[in-house]
Amino acid sequence: MIRSCIVALGLSAISLTNPVFAEEAKTAAAPAIPEPAVFSSSKSGTFNGVKVAYKAVAGDTYIRDAKGKPVATFFTYAYLKDGVKDPSTRPVTFVYNGGPGSASMWLHMGVFGPRRVVVPSDPADDGAAPYRIIDNPETVLDVTDLVFIDPVGTGLSRPLGDEDPKKHWGVLEDGGSIAEFIRTWIDENNRWNSPKFLAGESYGTLRSAVVADKLTNDHDIGLNGIMLISAVLDYHQSRFQPGAVQAYVSFLPSYAATAWYHNQLPSKPANLEAFLDEVRAFASTDYAAALMAGNRLSADEEARIIDKLHQYTGLEKNYIKATNLRIEVFRFFKELMRDERKVVGRLDSRYLGDEPDSAGEFFESDPFSDATGNAFTVAINDQLKNFFGVKLTDRRYNNSARGEKDWGWNWNVWGKELPNGGRFVNVVPMLGSAMRHNPDMHVLVTQGYYDFATPFYGAENALAQPEIVKDRVAFTYYESGHMMYVHEPSRLKFLDDIRSFIEAYDKQ
Repeated sequence: MIRSCIVALGLSAISLTNPVFAEEAKTAAAPAIPEPAVFSSSKSGTFNGVKVAYKAVAGDTYIRDAKGKPVATFFTYAYLKDGVKDPSTRPVTFVYNGGPGSASMWLHMGVFGPRRVVVPSDPADDGAAPYRIIDNPETVLDVTDLVFIDPVGTGLSRPLGDEDPKKHWGVLEDGGSIAEFIRTWIDENNRWNSPKFLAGESYGTLRSAVVADKLTNDHDIGLNGIMLISAVLDYHQSRFQPGAVQAYVSFLPSYAATAWYHNQLPSKPANLEAFLDEVRAFASTDYAAALMAGNRLSADEEARIIDKLHQYTGLEKNYIKATNLRIEVFRFFKELMRDERKVVGRLDSRYLGDEPDSAGEFFESDPFSDATGNAFTVAINDQLKNFFGVKLTDRRYNNSARGEKDWGWNWNVWGKELPNGGRFVNVVPMLGSAMRHNPDMHVLVTQGYYDFATPFYGAENALAQPEIVKDRVAFTYYESGHMMYVHEPSRLKFLDDIRSFIEAYDKQ
């Protein structure tokens, strides 16, 4: 009896240490990989005055490892014009939001899709259901097919089998994952010779630089254009850290625009654009020099700079002096209208919030985020069920992957341990490399004046770095915030700008 137990224990030990047995056990334990789910229907609509018959396809696209094993499914939403026999005559645009960890529902149901949800154009809360979900005749389906990408862990996109989702959660991991999806989708849909565009918002702009680099250098896929919507490419321009001055310089024009909008300036100029040109010039010269001077700055020069900052931001001079001329953005939210017990929004500073503690240093929450979001969640779920006819019981739509088990983002783009985990990343060199290796690739940058998540001057400074081919970069601006399309005049201008960009660089 004792000998039998010893033999049994020995066999157990062998099975645990033998790589063959261990691999078999691992394989047996891995969840089964289901067949891809696809929901397709024929639709039609009139976009920019052009009648378009198209297929609406929602479904799984599996990406595979080097051995051909499916490792993740991208559940995407495609709107594809019917009857196109020659792919080279029809562009395709791949669209995603940011986060990182966000699904694509904002761009999908806010501006690019054939249907959109209506939210207040002026700064106001979207309230509760029911919401108006209407046709979107201004969108760009007349000039391009659209594929909306939900990264792994968002929407209905998931890792498959025993795949670790962290292999898709990181600056380089995410860029590689999405580049592989695009390559797979192009291959499965016979779109190799189509003009190709990327449209990413917020962190999605950083992603676009990585994806463009990987498509260009790893897959030999050239892009015709990239649309950077609320761009953030160099975090030194938009994140505050001790000893650095770039973020203070990059945020100053946004402070000025917000103070101008809320009538907080000592003397409000009539023309916003001319005023912001003046602030840009001051920020990049006298203000930057004063910040660099630090405690070497003379008392007279400090007083002059403080006076200018007061004129440009509306903040009190004694407050500016107390900050050592360094106005951190989260403090600005609270300080600008403290006397009125108001706090301004981060994603869109046109929005105001009331907070119980007007003496606090930081806001309780972002008024813009509080005011929006409900309508978009309702709209994407309505689109899935009532437009695409998606019927899945094994997955729920994730607005964000941040609630997923083991969520975490690898910010390291250098491949070695660095301070801050590489959080202050700069992907401008990647975008520049893709541009230099593809002379047909152009870049459109769309920025809201009232955006504190991705300040417009920070985007300008990032794209002024020497790696960028400046003659192929164009900027366009909107009197709105991060999601410029919630403001109706900006939404219409934005779609006109996007359409013109695609038409200009769609090589026929």
